[in-house]
Amino acid sequence: NVQSYRDLPLLVYHIQTKFRDEPRPRGGLLRVREFTMKDLYSFDVDEEGLDQSYNKMIQAYRNIYTRCGLPTICVEADSGAIGGKDSHEFMVIHESGEDEVIHCPNCGYAANTSTAQSIKSKIESEEPLPLEEVATPGVTTIEGLSTFLGVPQSQTLKVVFYAADGEFVIVVIRGDLGVNEVKLNNILHCIELRLATGAEVLEAGIVAGSAS
Repeated sequence: NVQSYRDLPLLVYHIQTKFRDEPRPRGGLLRVREFTMKDLYSFDVDEEGLDQSYNKMIQAYRNIYTRCGLPTICVEADSGAIGGKDSHEFMVIHESGEDEVIHCPNCGYAANTSTAQSIKSKIESEEPLPLEEVATPGVTTIEGLSTFLGVPQSQTLKVVFYAADGEFVIVVIRGDLGVNEVKLNNILHCIELRLATGAEVLEAGIVAGSAS
């Protein structure tokens, strides 16, 4: 029983059978609908205490995998709807795996591709040209625009339309890059994020393919 903060930290866990509802089974016996899961919850005095409890759990799992002789990589991951500033997964590198991770053997950094961060590469800047309006008839893709203007896709911008919890969202990104929807979801703090339909784009008064 917890009578005061002096009784903290308190860690409570249980192991039970759970079910995952997925559109398709995959992984055979490695990822079945019914599985055993351990949940652990910590009650701490402050955030510093929470971090200490979290790090103890990471070390406990490392010890378990070491004793089992299972080589793993602890990678940063997205916490999803659960939230929180920290989330990690233990990955086993295997040819049958489905996830992709980024790992630096020198510094030890490891993360899912959906959450990984990198140092921005130096961009060779050129003297800006005078601003002018250029007609691009029939050009509706970044590939076509790059060819039409004779510039690399990295020197263009593209617009991607999303619906976030029913709100229309416009994302502007460099032409040669793709939108990381996990990071976008974390920025918007939305529950449902999806690409906007053609009808929703038209309703916003925008012509897809020439919005930028």
